[in-house]
Order: sequence, then C-alpha cells, then structure tokens
Amino acid sequence: MDLHAVQKLFDKPRIYQTVWNSLKLGVSSAVISTLIGFVFAYSVARTRMFGRKFFNFVAVFPVVSPPFVLALAMILLFGSSGLISREVFGMQSTDVYGFKSLLIIQAMSYSPIAYLNLKGVLESMDASLEDSAFNLGASRWKVFSTITFPLAIPGIFSSLLLVFIKSLEDFGNPMIIGGDFTTLATEAYMTITGRNDLRTGSLLAVSMLLPVLTAYLVQRFWVNKKSYTTVTGKASQGSTIIREKKVVVPLFIVCLLITGTVLLFYGTIIGGAFVRLWGIDYTLSLDHFRYVFDTGLGTVKDTLIIALIATPIMVLLGMVISFLTVRVKFPGRKLIEIGSMLLFAVPGTVVGIGYLLSFNKPPFAITGTAAIIILVLVFRYMSLGIEAGSNVLRQIDPSLEEASKSLNASGFTTFWRITFPLIRSALFSSAIYAFTRAMTSISAVIFLVSASWNLMTVAILSAVDFGKLGVAAAYCVILFVIIGLAFSGLNLLLKQNERSM
Repeated sequence: MDLHAVQKLFDKPRIYQTVWNSLKLGVSSAVISTLIGFVFAYSVARTRMFGRKFFNFVAVFPVVSPPFVLALAMILLFGSSGLISREVFGMQSTDVYGFKSLLIIQAMSYSPIAYLNLKGVLESMDASLEDSAFNLGASRWKVFSTITFPLAIPGIFSSLLLVFIKSLEDFGNPMIIGGDFTTLATEAYMTITGRNDLRTGSLLAVSMLLPVLTAYLVQRFWVNKKSYTTVTGKASQGSTIIREKKVVVPLFIVCLLITGTVLLFYGTIIGGAFVRLWGIDYTLSLDHFRYVFDTGLGTVKDTLIIALIATPIMVLLGMVISFLTVRVKFPGRKLIEIGSMLLFAVPGTVVGIGYLLSFNKPPFAITGTAAIIILVLVFRYMSLGIEAGSNVLRQIDPSLEEASKSLNASGFTTFWRITFPLIRSALFSSAIYAFTRAMTSISAVIFLVSASWNLMTVAILSAVDFGKLGVAAAYCVILFVIIGLAFSGLNLLLKQNERSM
C-alpha cells in the first residue's frame, strides 16, 4: 500500500466532513429504519388489527425498487416543480436536496430489512414466557420491556448493523438528492468513474470498513454475552396476541401514517408510468410500456433469469454458513462470519470494478457474461441469509439436535427433520429479500452489464439520464409486478409446507 497516497488523501479537510456525513447518515438511518421495522413487525406479529395483511405487504414493498427511485419521487413531489410543493402549496422555489430528504428516503428504503429480520424473531418467541409474567400480575409495558424487547435484541442489533452498512454503501440516493451532503460512497464512486482514479477510490472504500467492523463487533458482543433461547424441547405455544385497544389503536395509527407516506411516494412513480408527460401532460397513456416491451423485453428476461439463478444459491450458502458459525466450532469460524459481512459492506461500485478487473483475462475471462453478474450478486447478498438464519438458530436450544443425534440420527437427518423446519420461516424471508436485491441491484452490477446481458436497473438509470422518466417509471412498475408475484408464490409455498408438517 502506498502510505503517501493515504496521507495525501486524509490531508484534505473535505474527507473528514465526508466521513462525518457518512457516519451521521448511517447511524440515523439505522435507528429510524429499525424503529419503523420493529413497529410494523410488532403490529403484524402480535396483533390482529384491521389491515394487518396490508401493512405486511406495505412493510416489504420498498425493497421492490432500485434505491434511487424514491429519491426521484421526492423530487417529483417536493422539488421546485413538485406536485405537492408547487401544485398544492403554490411554492415556486423549494430546496429538496440535502441530509433531511436523504434520511427520509433511506429510512423508507431500508426499513424492510429490519422488518423481515424482526418479524421472524417475534413470531418464533415462546408465548408461555409472557403468559407467565401476566399471570404474576405484570403490566403489558412491564412484559414488553423485560421479556419481549430483551429477547428481540439479536434481531434489533442485526437490523441496525445491516441498515448501517446499506446506508454507508448507498450511492444512488446521495447522488440524486444528496446535494452538497457528500458521503464516502458517492465520493468513492465519483473518484473512480468521474476522475478515473481507481487507487484513491479504493482507499475511500476501504475507509468504510472501520465503522462497519466496529458496528459488527459491538453487535456480536451484545448478542453473545446473553442467552436468547426460547425454543426448547418443552411444549410451547405461539406468540401472544395483543387485544387491548390502548395498545392496538396507537400502533394502528402509526402504521397507517407510515403506510400513507410509502404509498404516496410509490404512487407517484406508478402514476408517472401511466401519464404522457409528468408535470406537463397528465393524459393517461400506455406509450411508456409499449416502448419497454418493444425495445427492452430482452432486458426484462435477462434480469429475471439472473435473479432466479442467484437467489437459491444465496439462500443455500447463507443457510450453510449460518449453521456452521452458530452450531459448529472450528478454526476460522469468526473469520468466515466477519468476512461474509464485509462482502456486504464494501461499496457496490468498488465490488463491481474489482470483479471487472479480476475476471477479464484468461483463464477467468467471464466479463460480459451472466456468470460474473450472478457471482457478484451471490457473494454480495448471501449475508442476508446468514443473518436471518443465525438469529433464529440462536433461539433454538441445541438440546433438540443433541436428542436427535443421541437416537442415532445422522447429522443430515437431524438438520432436515429438526433444524430446518424451525428456521424455514426465516429462510423464506431471506429468499424474498435476496430475490428482490437480485432484481434491483445497481451499484455492484452497473459496470458488469453488456450487450448480451443487461439489467432493468441499469436501463432505469439510463432512462433517467436521458430524461425519459415515464419509461423509467414503466420499468419500475414491471419490477413491482414480478417481485409481487414472487412474494405471493413463496408465501403460498411456505403455507403449503406448514400444512404438510
């Protein structure tokens, strides 16, 4: 490593401000996204409130689009020519760029990560623990603060970690709506692509690893110092259902407000796909969809094929690694665990360029093929399956597996008949998210697409660059439909498996 280059980089005052901006945005996004995810997960898993299934759908809906789509919706709604800012409030000049708008966008974009993590954790808790506390006269708040919340800490900390990492590596939203609020990811991206300085850009990317590694170690310290086991060999029942109106009504109001905000933003994108020219001519039209199916049908097929191949590989690798790191003790276990998370933490643009440089010469000349895109997606997002599997495995008493082995069951039989049914819900959740990430990834793959294999997210970004916002919105609607069908199919498969058990 050239230490002179490192010193030269950090001699610039702008770098320290950029580091602070990234940390500020990462921590703020992680806290707000996890809070939103927990409220939704608690409401869906623990109540039977009106609209609960719809709230479940809305809670995961933001993952079906490229991150920068919400930033575009923010500009269309609240920019100087925005639908709300100008048409509703008559404001002629507004400044929508900067930290506040970026924080709102990231909170909406990444709250599904926390929701999917926490919903599985809350649903797998043994209700007998809470029921025992109620029988002893504890209040609802006392039970929540002393039993429910402490048992959810593994999911909460892993959610904070994942959102923090996603916020640090995001460059699409800061590029579009960040304005003067620069982050390490955007600075690295612009350095590599704009100034063609791969070394400095790589140094900026490496500088992200310190806060990410720190967050990871803090999370592991808190999770490993206590026991969170709730699934044992004793008879147990499902999670407690909350019916008190003083709890359900406030939760319903909060979920309704957040849902309204999410629908407003995505409704703007969907509306833009069906009007002739947003902001000028609101006549209904299907011209944008005709354009997509005439010129971009191959791109839609390429994206779907790659996602269908990459998703099961991500989930299977995540399941295997989570089982090994939680249940098996072997030399190098921690290195594997940390390494899997660091792959997720490195900025996507740097990952993409690294793969491009590594696989463009024999004997590994796969640049321009589907293989290199699948490879990037698998190693970048398999950590989602690792986190989901690890959280659930920590709640399963190892004595269940030990009892099976004591009856001469093989390791595979024990895993398939005992462990797998207990972690299946988490694996399906990770499969849903892995599929959506494969369909909507942009930063890691933008340098790897080719004339033979193109992706919808790259086509969307290209349409935005050329000012074809209606075409970009039409691509997004098609993404929504594909991922919605996949989500429904996986949920149906999970229910069928549960009935067959």
